[in-house]
Amino acid sequence: MRGVAKEPDPTGATAMTLPNPLNRLTAAALGLHGADQLAMAALPLTAVLALGAGPGLVGALLAAQAAAWLAFSLPAGLLVDRLARTGLLRAATLIAAAGIAGAVPAALAGWTVPLGVATFIAACGTVLFVLTAGSLVPELAPRDRLAAANGRLELARATASLAAPPLAGLLAAWGAPVAAYGLAGPAALLAFIAARCLPRRPAPVVTARPAIRAQLAEGARFVLHQPLLRGIFGCALAWNFAFFALLAAVVPFALGPLGLDPARLGLAQAGYGAGMILGAALAARIQARFGPNAVLLAGPGLSLATPALLLAAPSGSVVLPFLALFLVGFGPMMWLICQTGIRQIVTPPAMLGRVGAVLQVAIYGVRPIGALAGGALAAAQGPAAGIWLAAAGFAASALVVLVSDLARLRRLPAAAPA
Repeated sequence: MRGVAKEPDPTGATAMTLPNPLNRLTAAALGLHGADQLAMAALPLTAVLALGAGPGLVGALLAAQAAAWLAFSLPAGLLVDRLARTGLLRAATLIAAAGIAGAVPAALAGWTVPLGVATFIAACGTVLFVLTAGSLVPELAPRDRLAAANGRLELARATASLAAPPLAGLLAAWGAPVAAYGLAGPAALLAFIAARCLPRRPAPVVTARPAIRAQLAEGARFVLHQPLLRGIFGCALAWNFAFFALLAAVVPFALGPLGLDPARLGLAQAGYGAGMILGAALAARIQARFGPNAVLLAGPGLSLATPALLLAAPSGSVVLPFLALFLVGFGPMMWLICQTGIRQIVTPPAMLGRVGAVLQVAIYGVRPIGALAGGALAAAQGPAAGIWLAAAGFAASALVVLVSDLARLRRLPAAAPA
């Protein structure tokens, strides 16, 4: 492999640095996730402050963003297994930029339905980008460096998650919550420029083209029959339901019973990004030291502390909310990096797109249901009820890991045949 040098490995061993194409892919990921996180942070603030929305409408708009992962993941997975992946990356960034551009006039005019549609389109670009990037990583990094390579991409997402909420909160405090969308558009275009710098790679070789339904069924069967992927699938379903129930309730809870203003809410939300950054930086080292099973248990286990800390926070304080959101960023980020490497190892290369898509449906597609449930419960019983619902979902995700083969996975599994 060209452009390879030696550097100290996080675990103390000597390993290869990540190759230049992966650095370019990381730059594209930073721009794309910067756009996505700015839009996500702006959406509930715009709904509450500019549109006067309550928890129910906030949950509905968040559901529109999350619905892209449910509706578009499987078609995107088929594209990843059929078309040139570097071209798909460029297309993904342009789709995201187009959706964000449409959100600006909709938010300014107070049009909730067009805002939801624009949010959905932008999220479709993120769906395609994430699936394509995850399928490219095994081509750019050796097996023993997958955790570091995946960690680099997730570190880019974590950095965006750290910076976006306080920036959106500050703009909202200045009376311009929609302005965050104006920054998200250029970030998506910067991602396009970085993706264009990637060397072109050929499309996957397809010797036969069975029916689309058969291809999708093949990917789903593989996930459900492979013991490790089956555990990841179940944990992801429960955790992501809980996470979006939490998102639907946390802004109304913080601006209401907790007594935070938008600027302090943005600071508290930055804890999520800080946790993600530290989780991405330490994931490879902790996985090597304690084993994949410890990391896979830590993700849902640490998430359980988040609802408790939020409900225990004194009025007007940002310390406990910051810590709560830090933990739900730190543990699950390590979990995500670990499970991504496992998926890339146990999945045949020709099925990476479809298998990734099936898992993306679990990881993100259940989020609209969680957002709607959390928003509806918060509207009917108060924001604290939505946070209690999130606690139940996090507990279920931890239970899935405990009863699956993931709890006994002390080292990386054997690679799937090519």
